[in-house]
Amino acid sequence: MRMSLAQRVLLTWLFTLLFLIMLVLKLDEKANWSWFLIFIPVWIFDTILLVMLIVKMAGRCKSGYDPRNGLQNLKKKVWYLLAMLLKLAFCLALCAKLEQFPKMKLAFVFVPLWALLLGALGHLGWTVFHDRRD
Repeated sequence: MRMSLAQRVLLTWLFTLLFLIMLVLKLDEKANWSWFLIFIPVWIFDTILLVMLIVKMAGRCKSGYDPRNGLQNLKKKVWYLLAMLLKLAFCLALCAKLEQFPKMKLAFVFVPLWALLLGALGHLGWTVFHDRRD
């Protein structure tokens, strides 16, 4: 399950375009859809990425796998999985807030996004300074 760069770019562009079209229709009040329906292209794209990531992580379990640099690679994939789940949590909380299901503060909606950004900052710092130390 390996996609070429052109396929990944095309898939990303397609789902982004679909999401933006649906968002504009919702904001212009041309469509009276739920916010959860507006975010379907984002969730489909995230699902594809999660499946690809899980398949790559499961590929480590097959016989004949070469474990050189395996722990570092596994840590990176676990971080990617956690980042995708934080993004999903943010999208769900944002949709719930926009639909006004729970009466929660807006600051609580952004907690997964802040955790994702802090984790990305930590990952970037670790990557830059760890490589510089070697």
